[in-house]
Amino acid sequence: MGSERRGKTGADFLLMVASAIIVIAGLRAAGPLILPLLSSTFLALICLPLLHALQARRVPNLIAVTLTILVALGILFGVAFMIGGSVKTFSDEVPVYKERLEAMSDDLLEELADRGINVSDSVTSDIINPGAILDIAAGTLRGAAAVLSRLFLGFLTIIFILFEAGGFPAKLEAALGKREGSERFEKIRDEIKKYLAIKTLVSLATGITIAAGMSIIGLDYPLLWGTLAFLLNYIPNLGSIIAGLPPTLLAVVQLGPGYALAVALVFVGVNVTFGNFVEPYFMGRRLGLSTLVVFISLVFWGWVWGPVGMLLSVPLTMIVKIMLENTSDLRWVGVLLGPSPSTRSIRENPGKKRPPS
Repeated sequence: MGSERRGKTGADFLLMVASAIIVIAGLRAAGPLILPLLSSTFLALICLPLLHALQARRVPNLIAVTLTILVALGILFGVAFMIGGSVKTFSDEVPVYKERLEAMSDDLLEELADRGINVSDSVTSDIINPGAILDIAAGTLRGAAAVLSRLFLGFLTIIFILFEAGGFPAKLEAALGKREGSERFEKIRDEIKKYLAIKTLVSLATGITIAAGMSIIGLDYPLLWGTLAFLLNYIPNLGSIIAGLPPTLLAVVQLGPGYALAVALVFVGVNVTFGNFVEPYFMGRRLGLSTLVVFISLVFWGWVWGPVGMLLSVPLTMIVKIMLENTSDLRWVGVLLGPSPSTRSIRENPGKKRPPS
């Protein structure tokens, strides 16, 4: 009897692994179809607080949705208008900046050689290649501009989502015939909406502060660097580092090493302040994911869906975690994705003593 149970458990485990592999392969293959829908869904969730605020003031649903879409379009048009010219100018100037960086790199290598420190050409071309970072930055910005242009097509999806948002829980309950399905949907919606709202406000404050700091230092394209900091702040852990590299290298070329150090310090100071103090203060324990899981999810979703997957890594993992926690056989996976059991038990049952071990 025991051997049969162990055999069944092993077969179930293999079936679960095989199913996970099939699902992951399907997600990668269907990325071009799924990503626009996912992006539109998360943008709609960002718009929901404004929509609910208008509906709370008894604004008719049609007018509330229309005003929400107009505000979102106005913000998108404004951002595109402010940074569109800067993106094109910076992309055109990248070859010039690369030449200056390469010349400065050659001078540094000559000085090292005079001091008896020889660096091989392979190391120079493969590792010490700051110009490649500017190429990557220019490509990323051009890609972001293309994504922004494609998002206008996604606004049609956003409009339908906003119209359906109010009645979807009741529709889900009627379809499933029980309250649990709609409660699960509402929990996912509320958690993601709160996370995106706080993250958007913190990212906006980060971008504004970075833009102001770059303008005070005198670096070219301050609005561009502020926008880049705003967008990449959605990527946990690595986003702020990636956002700080291009302006720091530009400062080396344009203003000199001392100003480049000042630019780096501004990025470090802003991201430490907002990332370690402001965001945790407002977010609290709401995220419900361990730090290790956040990092692994960043790598995993980036591998599955590229940069967009990295941007959406935390919300996607939160959805998976909530769904797993509401199943009987895979609840243990959802628990593993969250904080430590002691932290969870204290938070969920503050007055309950833990049993002695």
